[in-house]
Parts: sequence; C-alpha cells; structure tokens
Amino acid sequence: QVKLVESGGGLVQAGGSLRLSCAASGRTFSNNAMGWFRQAPGKERVFVAGIDPSGGSTYVVESVKGRFTIARDDAKNTVYLTINSLRPEDTAVYYCAASRDRRTSYYTGAYAYWGQGTQVTVSS
Repeated sequence: QVKLVESGGGLVQAGGSLRLSCAASGRTFSNNAMGWFRQAPGKERVFVAGIDPSGGSTYVVESVKGRFTIARDDAKNTVYLTINSLRPEDTAVYYCAASRDRRTSYYTGAYAYWGQGTQVTVSS
C-alpha cells in the first residue's frame, strides 16, 4: 500500500520556523516530481512548492519565495518543506503529493498520491 505521511506541523508564533516532512512508503518516488500544497479554512488547496526528480529543479510560488524551501532525500524516500519567518496567513493544512510523472505541476490533478496533511497554525 502506497502511503505519504506528513509530520512536523504544529502551533508556532509568527516569525518562527518549521520543517515539514513527508515520508513515503510502499514504493519509491525517485522518478516522480513531488509537491507541497496547503489549504486554509474555507479556501481551495493550492500549490506552494515542488521539486523535480533528483532535486534538479525546485519551484516555489512567488508569494512565499524566500521563506519556503523544498528538498528531497530519495535515500529516505522523504520530502521536506522548510518554512521560515512564519506569518499568520501561513496557517493551513499542508499536504504533500507525488506527481504522476517527472513534471512538477501547480495543479492538484497532476498528483496521484496524497498524504493526510499536517496542520500548521501561526499565532500573531
């Protein structure tokens, strides 16, 4: 059974940092792009960062550029999202996802596997 399990979320004060992890099991995703999405209450799930196979290229949406960093460790079958200078508007459930192929995409439909999400809450 293929599973993606996120961890590392929590309640933090504005200005703090978190590192989210996404551990995959059941198969390797070394040949798949991986992405992180977030969903705030009452809003759609949106792409925030992605990484190509082997980490050759990374993509971060403009609104979080400079604060969010994505990385992968294929030996551990794990993807990370480091968030610095957290803001209250970063409050959301963060999901990792495995793309259907090698291409990173902003669209949820391009991803075949999803984790259950990890809650990030930023207090002001």
